Amino acid sequence: MSNIKELDTKYHLSPMSDWRSIADEGGRTLISRAEGIYLWDTNGRKYLDSMSGLWCVNVGYSCKPVKEAVARQLEILPYYNAFFKTSNLPVANLSKLLSSLCPGDISHFFYGNSGSDANDTVFKLVRAYWQSLEQPQKRVFISRKNSYHGSTVLAAALGGMDSMHALNDLKFEDIHHIAQPYSFDAGRPYNDESFGLECAAALEQKIQELGAENVAAFIGEPIQGAGGVIIPPDSYWPEVQKITKKYNILLISDEVICGFGRTGKWFGGDNWRVKPDIMTMAKGITSGYMPLSAVGISDAVYAVLTNQKKEFSHGYTYSSHPVACEAALANLNYIMETELLETLSEDIIPYFHAKGQELTGHPIVGEVRFKGMLMAFELVANKETRQRFKEDIASICRDFCLDIGFIMRACKHTMVIAPPLIISKEEIDTLFLMILQSFDKTFKKSQGV
Repeated sequence: MSNIKELDTKYHLSPMSDWRSIADEGGRTLISRAEGIYLWDTNGRKYLDSMSGLWCVNVGYSCKPVKEAVARQLEILPYYNAFFKTSNLPVANLSKLLSSLCPGDISHFFYGNSGSDANDTVFKLVRAYWQSLEQPQKRVFISRKNSYHGSTVLAAALGGMDSMHALNDLKFEDIHHIAQPYSFDAGRPYNDESFGLECAAALEQKIQELGAENVAAFIGEPIQGAGGVIIPPDSYWPEVQKITKKYNILLISDEVICGFGRTGKWFGGDNWRVKPDIMTMAKGITSGYMPLSAVGISDAVYAVLTNQKKEFSHGYTYSSHPVACEAALANLNYIMETELLETLSEDIIPYFHAKGQELTGHPIVGEVRFKGMLMAFELVANKETRQRFKEDIASICRDFCLDIGFIMRACKHTMVIAPPLIISKEEIDTLFLMILQSFDKTFKKSQGV
């Protein structure tokens, strides 16, 4: 296996990585197999995956119906494009199913391969929408600081990650960012209604500053995932929805992380009765078994886009891929047939939240916040003042997690978890025991012990 590791280090460039450091450290951990909520590396070490891969393996790694559906579809129709007035059975059936699950009148779908390309697609759809209404001057997109909408050039520009903007020198005059509803960072109480309204007001102020006649859309994740599981106050999204309607701008909900049960509901926005004009979906749509994304648009947006015969000159080789769509169908049917979301809401989620609350007294935990099967732990040097550590404490904690035998993600000063939705209470007990061990080790390290 050492030879394989050398080959991987020499020839493979992994995403979001410091390639020089990987080479200096002797290469990456090679994951060789998975089962349930666990992973194994090539050395036989076992890890509890509390991040569902990248927020996506909602039904765990051993969902037989999805695997069997993929194998069957590969035998029937492994691939064909959807460019030249052709389609396939899996994508037609998936589109019908999605229309029954999505909020409001979202009932038309365009498919790609990832959340990044879905948000690129949205940018073009929105431009086409306003051009069809003979308002081409409505070009501006408003997003939020520290948001994540993908890593392609346009999706990264839509997002608000400073590091990504700096790397790519991303400056688009038609994309603007406003403050995020991050109450802990702002020194405000968790779920502070007035703070939620203030953050929503920032959107209205930006619209007025830019001119409503120039603003095309506002895009946001119901809960900012990669930004550190930023859960907005309950007052935030209802007010944002009012503002977008008031100024006649499109509301885009990025459900790539929150969708398909992650928050205990089909979509994250359902927690606040959000009815967007456009939605982007990926990750949990197939539980990561196959790459697939979907952009859902409302009946009203669809009517505008089809009010004249005009080609939408955009698409991907693998748009509407029959195998990926069949994987999604099997995945979503499995969630419904096993009543997974009902079990989560009634049993697993309350237990998960209670275990998280037990860690609020830890000396380096400034706040624990959660929604559904998402949870964040703010790491602080001083709990009373919310003072952060000078060193990269989250990365130190992440390394302790791997040593202990589980995977938890570091997001700046925050540790986050999003375990597979199939996790049991016994496995939750195991996970939180390991989290406590990692925090204890991190605290001792911070004290020089």
